[in-house]
Amino acid sequence: MKVSIPKGTRDFSPEEMSKRNYIFNTIKDVYALYGYQQIETPSMETLSTLMGKYGEEGDKLLFKVINSGDFLSKVSDEELAERNIPHLSSRLCEKGLRYDLTVPFARYVVMHRDELQMPFKRYQIQPVWRADRPQKGRYREFYQCDADVVGSDSLLNEVELMQIIDTVFTRFGIRVQIKINNRKILTGIAEVIGAADKIVDITVAIDKLDKIGIDNVNAELRNVGLSDEAIDKLQPIILLSGTNDEKLGVISNVLVSSEVGLKGVEETKFILDTLKKCNLKNEMQLDLTLARGLNYYTGAIFEVKALDTPMGSITGGGRYDNLTGIFGMPGLSGVGISFGADRIFDVLNTLDLYPKEAVNSTQILFINFGESETAYCMPIANKCRQAGIRTEIYPDKSKMKKQMSYANGRGIPFVALAGENEMSEGKITLKNMNTGEQQMIETDELITILK
Repeated sequence: MKVSIPKGTRDFSPEEMSKRNYIFNTIKDVYALYGYQQIETPSMETLSTLMGKYGEEGDKLLFKVINSGDFLSKVSDEELAERNIPHLSSRLCEKGLRYDLTVPFARYVVMHRDELQMPFKRYQIQPVWRADRPQKGRYREFYQCDADVVGSDSLLNEVELMQIIDTVFTRFGIRVQIKINNRKILTGIAEVIGAADKIVDITVAIDKLDKIGIDNVNAELRNVGLSDEAIDKLQPIILLSGTNDEKLGVISNVLVSSEVGLKGVEETKFILDTLKKCNLKNEMQLDLTLARGLNYYTGAIFEVKALDTPMGSITGGGRYDNLTGIFGMPGLSGVGISFGADRIFDVLNTLDLYPKEAVNSTQILFINFGESETAYCMPIANKCRQAGIRTEIYPDKSKMKKQMSYANGRGIPFVALAGENEMSEGKITLKNMNTGEQQMIETDELITILK
């Protein structure tokens, strides 16, 4: 029998788990610094919670869970013979694996609204599942690291989220560019040029400016049905350059007749002006081609790109107006971000930015020479652990070579040896596995050196 795991899933080795935990713990620590509280929701939700929230395509990607027990008892032979899959799955399944963390969060807020202090700042780091076609970088099971604040319209929430992004990537040592745009600006542009239904086509075309040049961008805009007049009005926006303030000035002139557009400019200006006082380590860039989740976001939208290695967006998010409306509780505005843990993992690997202590587990291994030697080492090993030093004693009295190759294979930097000489003098021999040098020292000294 060939042993395998389901397509689109992964095992993580101890080293990979150390790296993943370093990522999750860094993000958790920064979320907590800003007053965000952790929640968890079940892996399974009822299908009535999940269905109809992700559009037709998304619904097809839901993993459904067959009812337990005699799941065919309520299904007639005629229904089975018809093989109407959507109908059958609605009869056989009441639950599904969550597709993202946003819909479960909305359900959580509605169910617990009487207990929650508003604004409610939550973060959630859990796996999600999608019955997608697996391919490089796309998995059927993966983690999301979301933070949202709901129940507040204040733009200070957006400012804080940008500070969180900046702090997280500064801690990782990854240089990034944080791109910002506003859904209202995009709506205003479409309004002003009289092409409200073409906003996605417009942003896709503008985004190619660097690659294909202005004439080809304009040709592409013509191809999607924009009039020459509309394309003329778009020119200052396509050729937008300069500082964020200069860009906002140009956009304000273009959008002078659009109330919603000017509101977007005002919101963006507030966020960027406030952030100037926050001493961010990474650059904020106003980018009008940014158009994520257009049918979902209603205000500011953000995306983060790593500067030192090619990689898609490694964090994204934005402001939305009606998180809980899908569950009959309208009018709750929120803003959120999600860190792409898998992509961050790849960036940290590529740039070799993992701190040694985050990846190396055990710091010292005590060699096992026999019963009396192990009895001598035990209290010393305990002292090490009490001092916060990750410590192992080799469990078997094996050949020295085998124990040493275990230490090498595990990347353990120090080995402690205690034989008759050490025991009679009340000392220990410490060997540095990287340099090969060894010294006989007092047991108290051992902890100082390892610390």
